[in-house]
Amino acid sequence: MSPARGDWVDPTSDDPVVGALSEGVGGPAGPRAARHPWWTPVRVVLAMTAVVMALGMWQKTNCYDDTWQDGNARYTHMCYSDLPYLYTGRGFAELSWPYSDDAQTRARYEVMEYPVGIAYWAYGAAWVTHWLNGSPDIEPRYSQSVGDLSGTAPVLREMRIFVIVNALGFAALTLLAAWLLAGVNRRRPWDAAAFALSPALLLTGLVNWDLVAVVFVAGALWAWRREKPLLTGVLIGLGTAAKLYPLFLLGGILVICLRQRRMRELGLATLGAAAAWVLANAPAYLSGPAEWKVFWTFNSDRGADLGSVWLVVQQAMERTGDPFAFEPHTINVGSWLFFGAWCIGVLVLGLTSPSTPRLAQLGFLVVAGFLVVNKVYSPQYVLWLLPLAVLARPRWRDLIIWQAGEVLYFAAVWWYLGGFLAPASGGDSGFYWAAILIRVACELWLVAMVVRDIWRPRHDPVRAAEWEPQLRTTRSNAVAV
Repeated sequence: MSPARGDWVDPTSDDPVVGALSEGVGGPAGPRAARHPWWTPVRVVLAMTAVVMALGMWQKTNCYDDTWQDGNARYTHMCYSDLPYLYTGRGFAELSWPYSDDAQTRARYEVMEYPVGIAYWAYGAAWVTHWLNGSPDIEPRYSQSVGDLSGTAPVLREMRIFVIVNALGFAALTLLAAWLLAGVNRRRPWDAAAFALSPALLLTGLVNWDLVAVVFVAGALWAWRREKPLLTGVLIGLGTAAKLYPLFLLGGILVICLRQRRMRELGLATLGAAAAWVLANAPAYLSGPAEWKVFWTFNSDRGADLGSVWLVVQQAMERTGDPFAFEPHTINVGSWLFFGAWCIGVLVLGLTSPSTPRLAQLGFLVVAGFLVVNKVYSPQYVLWLLPLAVLARPRWRDLIIWQAGEVLYFAAVWWYLGGFLAPASGGDSGFYWAAILIRVACELWLVAMVVRDIWRPRHDPVRAAEWEPQLRTTRSNAVAV
């Protein structure tokens, strides 16, 4: 049952930042404030989401106009996207099945290096693209080199259509995610506004296909809140088929179920996740086992990459004249050891805290630990944390601090790749290293706030109302004594 209109937590009185901003339009809402008959909080959140996604598409306009062919503009205007390049680079211009083991296809194109959920989405978008372009005959394309093919007028047109198809699909997914997040805490639908108005969503939503996984994370949070463990597991499994990180939500469910002795729910969630993941992966694995394995080997074999703390350390040591370089195996072992220790810390925190933490809090902490020490930390990976963060710590001050670090890094990485941050004396850019470290520091600030909320639930905005009666009783007893 949805709460009555008067039962919604009003953000202007609940959040100091929103309350301060509301002074420009009359101040916080009072007890006699009228409710609009149509513009409910959820509808406002959806409208915000639509506007931000539209602005995100507009932000890519400069690159779209020249079909991402200007290698300099994609960095100066910060409008880079993987989508148009992978349309031709992975065979979608010829409607090649991502997991085909056809010798000619594999000789022309690299295997799609993403999990199956993203590969399916991209393949489906390619089919829609060809249909919208009049279903051109692709047979003559086989005789052209991939380089020549990507420069032809029909394929350039398809690249633009492909981006549009994906962008509209992402917009639909994001609207669904916003609706789900607004329904997780029924008395706090406005918490989803931090998701809808996120600058990170605007800037990074079209960089890659990460939003495919985001909607499953939002759905899992919604389903768990409604005590649907099997559905929660299914959504986690489908999300894991698109990106690995939704799997970590099972760690949060483990903590909750151990505390509350809900082993049946844990089993249902785990079973649902495993079954959904296997069924989602089956078509890819059965059609091309070797191609299906590429995602796993690709990530295992890659070295320190953009955004990673490992890259900062490696480049700093090289700059001092030390030829030392982290081997992929060293990074893999170090990352997993750190992540394992981090997960043990989250487990201990969750089991010893005064009250059972919320799934969004635990999920945020686990995913944040994974990203901090990951060998690559692409700018769009902020989307992994976004739905978890806005529910884990629904306070605009802390979310703004975190997002400020993400926006700084978003600008720095493109300027770095464009060569605009290179020092005159040569070598790697110290400013880029600083941007990486500031980004991580801002993320750790939000981690610290969430940890405090778990350890001291009276600081948690979602739990505050539950603790207030106890605090009043404590004060009364103190006065009586």
